[in-house]
Amino acid sequence: MSVAKKDYKRITTKTLIEMKENGEKISMLTAYDYTMAKIVDSSGVDVILVGDSASNVMAGHETTLPITLDQMIYHASSVIRAVQRALVVVDLPFGSYQSDPKEALRSAIRIMKESGGHAVKLEGGSEIKDSIKRILHAGIPVMGHLGLTPQSIYKFGTYTVRAKEDAEAEKLMEDAKMLERIGCFAIVLEKIPAALAEKVAKSVSIPVIGIGAGNGVDGQVLVLHDMIGMTHEFSPRFLRRYMNLYEDMTTAISQYVTDVKAVDFPNETEQY
Repeated sequence: MSVAKKDYKRITTKTLIEMKENGEKISMLTAYDYTMAKIVDSSGVDVILVGDSASNVMAGHETTLPITLDQMIYHASSVIRAVQRALVVVDLPFGSYQSDPKEALRSAIRIMKESGGHAVKLEGGSEIKDSIKRILHAGIPVMGHLGLTPQSIYKFGTYTVRAKEDAEAEKLMEDAKMLERIGCFAIVLEKIPAALAEKVAKSVSIPVIGIGAGNGVDGQVLVLHDMIGMTHEFSPRFLRRYMNLYEDMTTAISQYVTDVKAVDFPNETEQY
């Protein structure tokens, strides 16, 4: 059943909790640059994630691991300059928070001060509890991320569905409750069984955003470049392509090349 949508002029962490309480689903997409962020924000998306997936879609790396803190700050700064309504969450990249809570805090402070981001996101549960608490104690909002955590891909060895076994599912549930208890404002659940994701969402009072986690959660997130079909090699079950921009762009660019070579562009009306 659809729920009446409240007209929020600006999305905050408090807004998201209110949306969950009111039964309104939360929309979340990635963006990494000014132009795309402006389009996403003006389209009414609630949360923009400056994801470390920029490592894949912007820089062409195989994993999210190579992207640096400086690069994340650059992308986040570009996004912030475009956004007027959405909450902007910035991923802390691999190596910037896992081993040392003090380093985690320094990384989060740099993102907040140098990019103007509104919150940070960290992958993991009890293993990084101290890092999350240190960041939260400094007054920086934190979004958690459980399930498939791409920064740990070499540990998992595969991008397959996580938490299918009872022990891992139980730990995920415990981690979700821990993240809520220590003060995270939301949690992303990636690529886990839909029934488990719905159970987690009902067990915590903070919003749970899913990607490949079914529709029983409080909202959804996708990588923008996948959703609009700019990328075409990546086709997981959870991805719905709302456009085929790869085909549209290659067709348009090919036509431009043809017109230039045929001296059809520019024509008389397109010159001074």
